[in-house]
Amino acid sequence: MTTPSSPTRGRPARLSQARTLQTALDLLDESGLDALTMRRLADALGVQAGALYRYFATKQDLLTAMAERMVDGVADAAGPTGDGDWSQRVARLARALRTALLAHRDGARVYAGTHSTGPNTLGFADSLVGVLREAGFGDGEAARALYSVANFTVGHTLEEQAALRPGDGGPTDAGDLHEAVVAGTYPHLAATLPVLTSTDFTAHFEFGLRLLLDGLRAVQR
Repeated sequence: MTTPSSPTRGRPARLSQARTLQTALDLLDESGLDALTMRRLADALGVQAGALYRYFATKQDLLTAMAERMVDGVADAAGPTGDGDWSQRVARLARALRTALLAHRDGARVYAGTHSTGPNTLGFADSLVGVLREAGFGDGEAARALYSVANFTVGHTLEEQAALRPGDGGPTDAGDLHEAVVAGTYPHLAATLPVLTSTDFTAHFEFGLRLLLDGLRAVQR
C-alpha cells in the first residue's frame, strides 16, 4: 500500500523550488556551468522548461539561488566572540568561503556572477564586518576589508578552479609557462618557476590571506 508521502509509482516527483535547486547543483557538478541550461535542467526534472519559471524568472535568478545555497553555514566559521583573535576569525571565514566554493564544480564562477542578498551571503558579510568592528576597526575600514577579503577569496578560487577544470589541461598551462620562461630571457621568473608552476593552491591562498591580514593589522595600529 502506498503511503501518503510516497509518489505514485511511475509518476515523477512533484516539482519544487528545493528540488529544482538541488538538481541544478547536481548538473553543475556533473557537467560544469557552461553546460547548465534551463532546458537541460527541465529535462533532468522531467518537466517542460516553462515550469521552471514558476520559481526562477530567469537563469540569473537560478544562479543567484545556487550561489546562496553554496555558502550555507559559512558565516558560522567565525565562531563566537572570544574564539580566537580577530585575524584568526577572519581567516576562518575566508577559508570557509573558499572551501564552500571548491565543493562545487565552477562554484566560484557561479558565485562571482551573482550578488545575492540572501541570509547566507549577508550572514557571512555581517559576521566578517562584526568581527572587525568588535576589534576596533572603523565602519568604513570594516566594510572595505569585507570587500578585500571576499574579492581575494572568490578571485583566487576562480583562478584555482579554472586551472584544474576537467578537460582544460590545467597542468598543461603550467608546462606552457615553464617552456616560455626557459626559452626566453626571464632570469627572475626562471628562479621562481617551482613556485610559479606549483599547483599547491592552498599554499598560494594562505600566502595571499596572510598579506591581507598583515595589511589589516597595519591599519588597526
